[in-house]
Formats: sequence, structure tokens, C-alpha cells
Amino acid sequence: MRIDDPDRISATPDGLSEEAQPRWREQFPIDWPGDDLRSRRDFTKLLGLTSLAFVVGQIWIVILALRRRTSPRPGEREVARVSELAPGESKLFEFPGKGGACVLVRLPDGQFVAFGQKCTHLSCPVVPDPARGRFHCPCHNGSFDLATGAPLEGPPRRPLPRLRLEVRGDRVFAVGVEEGIL
Repeated sequence: MRIDDPDRISATPDGLSEEAQPRWREQFPIDWPGDDLRSRRDFTKLLGLTSLAFVVGQIWIVILALRRRTSPRPGEREVARVSELAPGESKLFEFPGKGGACVLVRLPDGQFVAFGQKCTHLSCPVVPDPARGRFHCPCHNGSFDLATGAPLEGPPRRPLPRLRLEVRGDRVFAVGVEEGIL
């Protein structure tokens, strides 16, 4: 068989002319001699490099986790004045820094509690409902106990992260996190 066109490497697999070929063959040409074959050595190199990339990624995750554990704990921060909140009221604030959404609640007995505002199910913001003694998560109808942060109903299984508070005179300070990571 003589090849008139140097760009054409092989003939059609069924031996028919190009005009007689089905339309789908234009989209899916079969040109076995022009197929790009990989040797076992090249495949092994690719597999080794991919595995190395996964190992490096896992090591990086471990390093970040260790840095997070050994980093200094957040400092204290004034979040409200005692006279600012009446029993049953709440206030939003950020702790330990920007983006750490938290909620401070004054319970009916006058005691203060503060929790991270993200639901432990899918991080939706929880809304305080002091009349019913709970935090409500509107995303999946979950709820948490207002005084302890423990899950009461719905999909959440873990409690809300609780903040340690100190009341000094007329000021309320957030001084750390008791449970979980904000």
C-alpha cells in the first residue's frame, strides 16, 4: 500500500475509503501506529512521583497540626459589660480573632456562658433561643442546650466549643476555649 499523504500514518481499519467510513470515525479515529505508548519504566516513574506527592501532602498536614497544637493559646479579650446584657439576652463577638464567631449569653439566673457559633454538624451559625433554653441551628433543625452546649436534637452529635469566661467588676472577658477548636 502506497501512502500519498505523508501526514496519513495508517489506513482505515476496515479497509474502506475515508468517504465510506461512518461519521463517528471522524471523532474517534484509530491510528495504532501513531498511538502514544508508555513504557513500564515511564509508568513506574509517574506512579512513584504521584505517590511521593501524596506522602509530602500528608507530612505537610501533620506539620500544620503540630504547629496548631504547639502555638500559644489565644489571649484574653473583653467581650461585654455585665450591665450591657439583661438575663435572657445574647451578644455576638469574635474570639480568638477575626472570623472566630462566638455568642455570649446571659442565662436567666444571671450567669454568663459563651460558645462558638458554628454548629458542629455542618458549621451553620446557631441562633440563641433563651426562651426555650437552647441554641437552634436552622440548617438541619438541630439544637444545643443553652447552658452546656450539649446537642439536644437533630444531626449534631458533638457539643459546641465552650469558651472560658471571667467576670471582673462590670466586665466579661473571654480567656480561652474549654472544648474543641474554634
